[in-house]
Amino acid sequence: MKINCDFSPMKEVLRDDIRRLIRALQNNIEAIFDEETCLLGDFEKIKGDFLSIEMKAATFYLNCYLSPFTDKYPELSTSVQNMSRLKHGGLIVIQREDPLESLLTSGISVGADLTHTLIESIFYPGSPLHDGAVLVNQNQIVSAANVLPLSGRFTGDKKLGTRHRAALGLTERSDALVLVVSEETGRVSFAFKGELYPITTLVG
Repeated sequence: MKINCDFSPMKEVLRDDIRRLIRALQNNIEAIFDEETCLLGDFEKIKGDFLSIEMKAATFYLNCYLSPFTDKYPELSTSVQNMSRLKHGGLIVIQREDPLESLLTSGISVGADLTHTLIESIFYPGSPLHDGAVLVNQNQIVSAANVLPLSGRFTGDKKLGTRHRAALGLTERSDALVLVVSEETGRVSFAFKGELYPITTLVG
């Protein structure tokens, strides 16, 4: 899928980070036969640097995927950052081109403009709507407490919670994008086309 998303400063950052990572790997190739050198510490740092690059890239592409379908990703950014900090779990479906009515069990109709305060109040622990997913279409919250199909690929993986399996399940069957905030860790991820990506933040 070709992505038309011209955030050249971020592309330059990613390019420079990748070049630094390649140089570090090349240095390790040259040092591997040095009996005085142990590369294990270098490997740990390289692994951390790689994960950092992956999260930056996921954040960049997330904005590319969202921007044609909603103008409200700054509001989404604020909501998931606040929920992440407080460890309030959340599941936010952004509808793209595919219709989703046949893929989810409809919850409670909302029909309101998307704001971070409304999303945060929906997912506040104890709220009657906090279970299930919020459905966003363009700049509106269509409904809350929607039930999504679960992915069967990770049934035996105890580390993957129901929200993440639901995000994967819907994106395996549609082009929707699903934001997930983990209640256990506060980490934010997004699911797209049946894959899950950790993100740092949503750049507005």
